[in-house]
Amino acid sequence: MSIAIYTLTSELHDEQEVDVVTKEFLGALGIDYEMKGSDYADYGSHPLSLIYVRTGGTEGIFKSLLPKLQQLSDAPFYLLTSGKSNSLAASMEILSFLRQIGIRGEIIHGSNAYIRQRIEVLQKVGEARAQLRGCRLGVIGKPSDWLISSEANREEIHKKLGIELLDVPMDELIATIESTPLKDTTLTSEVAKINDALPGAERIYASLKEIINKYNLQGFTLRCFDLLTAVKNTGCLALAKLNAEGIVSGCEGDVPAMISMMVAKSLTGVSGFQANPASIDVETGKMLFAHCTIPLNMVERYEFDTHFESGIGVGIRGYMKEGEVTVFKLSGDLKRSFIAEGVLLYSQAKPDLCRTQQVIQLNDKAQALYFLNEPIGNHHIILPGRWGSVLKEMLG
Repeated sequence: MSIAIYTLTSELHDEQEVDVVTKEFLGALGIDYEMKGSDYADYGSHPLSLIYVRTGGTEGIFKSLLPKLQQLSDAPFYLLTSGKSNSLAASMEILSFLRQIGIRGEIIHGSNAYIRQRIEVLQKVGEARAQLRGCRLGVIGKPSDWLISSEANREEIHKKLGIELLDVPMDELIATIESTPLKDTTLTSEVAKINDALPGAERIYASLKEIINKYNLQGFTLRCFDLLTAVKNTGCLALAKLNAEGIVSGCEGDVPAMISMMVAKSLTGVSGFQANPASIDVETGKMLFAHCTIPLNMVERYEFDTHFESGIGVGIRGYMKEGEVTVFKLSGDLKRSFIAEGVLLYSQAKPDLCRTQQVIQLNDKAQALYFLNEPIGNHHIILPGRWGSVLKEMLG
């Protein structure tokens, strides 16, 4: 059970009457939870811990519990209240006290629909944070030379997200590729040049899986352009397949993009499409994003082409379902983020761009200026669906 509910109850109130109200109130919310009562021994061990303030006169009880609770968890305090028996007033006094001493908290109160919706968001965020803790992500090769603004603060990433970054030498991957035998592949393309490259692309995929298993990685970012000269092929197909298998797989050694993808996957279940803007119309908020790989579990169909810049290897032209999307990026020090909702209008297949091309209309056209005035690097992550409010909660 990912939701635990702990209680605060004044001895001045009749326990049986309070229990009746509790049963009615929590039953009407329609949520799955584990009732902990007044036993706070494992507080903070669940993705979401709620403190149900059942009555007034509980402020002192909470204050006496606070040192213990702070030792058990550094999450904000979420005070659930029905409003009965002066519980809202007590919750306000508790939250005011927390604010005075610099501790985050929130009162969850209102209609059943609002409370349920708010708890669902907090539950999803709590589950995502639990997924990230202890996560190991590889940096295979150094970031590409042109990513001059995409440094990452590893200490902050580990402290705030619980993610460990592990360096894997590019030479190790190259040696693994060279020692992995070529196998026949059932993948086919109408272009003979691509068919010739498919066995090598599959060998890169197999070699990356070996690295993943060796280092127990939940994801990685790859200095993929080195493969063009080292093995005369690309990692685009491997990344598309691995992302679809649940392994976050980023391009060009871009660590902030990989971290953004990992956060996105913990919330949405998909890594997202790592792409860079190719054109922006700031007057309308319409943008074109492109890259040569996209997770295969994000598309309705896909085609093979060559890698755009080099004209060799295997690139992916994926067609994602049109509709609502979210554009997302975290900075490498976690101090900044960009979150914008919009609509995928259509995909296109122009020959002079990276192979997967998406035309997106931002809901707020003013957000297009961010890309020209204060961008967080060039790569951004495209997610299917509306995730703005949940991402903001996650990063708040």
